[in-house]
Amino acid sequence: MIDYNIMTLDNGIRVLHKQVSNTKIVHSGFMLDIGSRDENEENQGIAHFWEHMAFKGTNKRKAFHILNRIDSVGGELNAYTTKEKIAFYASVLDAYFEKAVELLADITFDSIFPEKQIEKERNVILEEMAMYYDSPEDAIQDDFDTLVFGKHPLGMNILGTSESVKSFSRDDFKKFIREHINTDKIVFCVVGNVPFKKVQRLAKKYLEPVPRYSAGHVRKPFLSYEPSIQVNHRSLTQAQCAIGRTTYALTDPKRLPFFMLVNILGGPGMNSRLNLALREKHGFVYSIDASLQSYTDTGLFGIFFGTEPKQLDRSIRLVKKELKRFCEKPLGVMQLHTAKEQLMGQLAMSEENNVSMMLMMAKSTLDKNHIESLEDIFDKIKNTSAQDLQEIANEMFDESYMSQLTFLPNDN
Repeated sequence: MIDYNIMTLDNGIRVLHKQVSNTKIVHSGFMLDIGSRDENEENQGIAHFWEHMAFKGTNKRKAFHILNRIDSVGGELNAYTTKEKIAFYASVLDAYFEKAVELLADITFDSIFPEKQIEKERNVILEEMAMYYDSPEDAIQDDFDTLVFGKHPLGMNILGTSESVKSFSRDDFKKFIREHINTDKIVFCVVGNVPFKKVQRLAKKYLEPVPRYSAGHVRKPFLSYEPSIQVNHRSLTQAQCAIGRTTYALTDPKRLPFFMLVNILGGPGMNSRLNLALREKHGFVYSIDASLQSYTDTGLFGIFFGTEPKQLDRSIRLVKKELKRFCEKPLGVMQLHTAKEQLMGQLAMSEENNVSMMLMMAKSTLDKNHIESLEDIFDKIKNTSAQDLQEIANEMFDESYMSQLTFLPNDN
């Protein structure tokens, strides 16, 4: 069992705590159940812009004072936006934990969105968008989302468009927050060597005064997927390719076995089937990855690689061959054992990272209303059979349901 504590404040915010004794660092942060999929075509990118603007001024502090408060004690202040979540978090020495809690509450709930700072940050985000566009490895993943999910909010770029980013005003941020923030869907999580009593005391001091927010925004579900094949020509030297489809939602019992299958296919290990087939055997790619992104109502499976244009067709055939192998032949006893041990080792190592654990605990509480222990996950992995994996492979790797996006150099 995961040894953690949980309390719910009067305003609905849940506070999670896990004490880790062998560290001097405390990681803490807010996670909000708001993301880019909660936007529409006109305001796409506003959740990510809000994340940036949280550091640009509150009723108490100007931007410099926000950044300096944690930096000056050797800590780190950070944030990110995904399709379904916004997180604001900090890592500090345990002596400065209270400073972190107070500051995080300030930037999360009391940002004032100064107009001058909006103009400055607008340019920063436009530069960020240009940087991603100039990186085809990143750009193809964003464009593949659009290919698979179409005009649904899941298909929109988290950064937004240059037109939408240029249009936002202070009133737009206030309106978006007013329509989406719900304190019943906010978690504050702490991982570090601090007792729960201290966490309770600071939560009541800095978090309980936050008003209760009850926005009733309902997410638009993704209901229809149509496979699509698209080729785009761009100014690049390598061909880039993405192959994949929609898949199981976050709480689907088939998600974990499929994650195991994806890990065998193209996970971080150098012994993944795709890496052995395309890099080690043929030298066609520098890297090739298979990934699984799970959402509350659907998921996205994707394979991503870059190669010389003349090797593209053969590379695609090799990828499809590996997918077909999973469908036609179950894993052998030793292959299955190795795959399970490898995945369990990777998951155990990821739990060694306390900031990752803190963010995982917060996300799991929002998405599933509980935190699954590593032991429970291991039991599910151990109980997965070769037949289970083959049945999922035949369901997920059917070529007729695959979408494909290719970036080709302009002269091809």
